[in-house]
Amino acid sequence: MKLAVIGTGYVGLVSGTCFADSGNDVICVDNDPQKLEALRNGEIPIYEPGLNVLFDRSVREKRLHFTDDLENAIKEAEVIFLCLPTPPGADGQADLSFVLDVAAKIAPLMNGYKVIVNKSTVPVGTAEKVRMTIEAGTSQEFDVVSNPEFLREGAAVDDFLKPERVIIGSTSERAIEVMKSLYEPFVRSGNPIITMDEKSSELTKYAANAFLATKISFMNEVANVCERVGANIDDIRRGIGTDSRIGKRFLFAGIGYGGSCFPKDVQALDYTSDEHNYDFNILKSVISVNDKQKLSIVEKIKSFYNNGEIKGKTFGVWGLSFKPETDDVREAPSLYIIRALIDLGAHIKAYDPEAMETFQEAFGEDSSKIEFCEDQVTVLKDADALIICTEWNEFRRPSFARFTELMKSPVIFDGRNLYDLKEAEKDGLTYFSVGRKPVNADKIIHA
Repeated sequence: MKLAVIGTGYVGLVSGTCFADSGNDVICVDNDPQKLEALRNGEIPIYEPGLNVLFDRSVREKRLHFTDDLENAIKEAEVIFLCLPTPPGADGQADLSFVLDVAAKIAPLMNGYKVIVNKSTVPVGTAEKVRMTIEAGTSQEFDVVSNPEFLREGAAVDDFLKPERVIIGSTSERAIEVMKSLYEPFVRSGNPIITMDEKSSELTKYAANAFLATKISFMNEVANVCERVGANIDDIRRGIGTDSRIGKRFLFAGIGYGGSCFPKDVQALDYTSDEHNYDFNILKSVISVNDKQKLSIVEKIKSFYNNGEIKGKTFGVWGLSFKPETDDVREAPSLYIIRALIDLGAHIKAYDPEAMETFQEAFGEDSSKIEFCEDQVTVLKDADALIICTEWNEFRRPSFARFTELMKSPVIFDGRNLYDLKEAEKDGLTYFSVGRKPVNADKIIHA
């Protein structure tokens, strides 16, 4: 099948590459000359495990193409995917200007029946807006389909190739059959293709991410109670996670969720609810809890060091991305934690296996105040304390002796609960985690 993918961001590039790898002829369209040149040279602008293998093979076999020629792409394609940014405004409303602008440009270029697919995460009613925009500029037949993506950064290729479900939002049998044919190779193991109307499909994506974000914020609230009563969040997670009604996933306490999806989608669903005169109290609480949780580690640091006297102290930071196996730092807790510590006069040494460049871009000119290190060991040298923001596998089994050997004092503030409490105690670490008792917190002068 001939496909056009408009937008080569995270969703567009992963989708286009995976569709091409399954035998389709895919034209990816973008208006950024530098990005297009890089892609044509085999340079992938995002870090996503496994993507390079599929990308290289599809380009080599001439199934994956990159262009700024929108007209040719539209005329050639049977199915056109809109993979465009929908950034949130200050009030949480999703900005549809990119989607609707491209829809208007597509209309006069169509030369026959086309299936226009909203792959971007968009508010309820967007499919209808896209339909009306295109209808105003063409007499050709077309259908608009909502086909939300459910890609986890760090596992996106596997998620696309082996989806738990595919959602097709359309009331057109013709469009549904086209989409089923396109996705059939990915669901041969029996996972369902679920069809529904466009509005239900649009809301399904928001509901899924909002529910997962709610689980995270709920567990972080439970973890905060644990710290006050002396309970252990790890034991509680195991205790409730074995209940099939709850499930084991998204029950890990930490310093909050980040990334491009959860913050944006939760805010957008809350905005939609407000727009329709419904006060979605649970979502407002999820947002509030997450905002506070990102800075909870800073409050522990301030409490430990004589109620905030940390000016001049050096803090090492392991992990800058919002989660492991990605270089994405959008809404990452590290951004907020490091900003707060710099404002308090601290010096920061930081390391991340993949995200140091994207972090510097996101942090702006103040990134010059941060010492970016070539490896995790260098971060420890002469540090007053270490902060762990991302649970990269390489951080999970360090030599605890190195902490004592290299740091001014072996103090760790772990936002991801990487280490066993007994091991930390045995090795003499002063160790703070989330929802668990502090270890050896009274063995060091808090100054």
